Amino acid sequence: MPEDGKLRTIDHATRALRDRILSGRLPTGMHLSETAAAEMLGLSRTPTREALTQLVEEGLLERGASGRCTVRALTRADVADAIELRGVLEGMALRLAAERGADPAALAEAEACVEAIDGVITHGARAMDFERYAELNAGFHAALARLPGSPLIERELMRAHRLPLASPSAFLGSQATQLEFRRSLLIAQSQHRAMLEAVTAREGARAEALGREHARLARHNFEQALAQDSTAQLQDIPGFSLVTAEN
Repeated sequence: MPEDGKLRTIDHATRALRDRILSGRLPTGMHLSETAAAEMLGLSRTPTREALTQLVEEGLLERGASGRCTVRALTRADVADAIELRGVLEGMALRLAAERGADPAALAEAEACVEAIDGVITHGARAMDFERYAELNAGFHAALARLPGSPLIERELMRAHRLPLASPSAFLGSQATQLEFRRSLLIAQSQHRAMLEAVTAREGARAEALGREHARLARHNFEQALAQDSTAQLQDIPGFSLVTAEN
């Protein structure tokens, strides 16, 4: 099989297993061998092995001494730390972009996402299209990772996005009926604009602080989700089934 075909197969296997874990179809504590995973996906063991390794790196699986993987349970502290790590990396990316000068294409893409988000939220909180907002929000943060023009920073920041419940859009839509949460999206949009303004003005320290503050908003949304009474609603959040009651 050509190399690009192998990579596509590995990516397919990784996505398929990730979706099963985040949806709860593969519950915490479940053991998963290469053979069982390969049979589940209808693939050979080689791409399955690579997919399992990727998910171990993402923190969704743990590999035991025998080589068999287990679906991880996450504490609330794990999730809070993952969100904090994303904030640190995004803050650094913004600071470096401000100090070095932002990549023009990435900056233009980020600005376009911000303008499009304005179009989504102009009709007020009760009329927001959360699916579209999530798409644009993900696009903004992907462009943000490219702002410094560093493939290394982009790679590590996008890796942080894949940590369980650390994605910028992790909690979007699940709390869409809550007015307070909808208002938080308006705050997030104002932060999006402020981050780009700081980068354009070459204000590195301010840009970094805004990036970290933006992640704190995501942590607040996580804490708000924990405070909800509706267990069924929480289970609609991809990955929330992995979170234990422990702190």
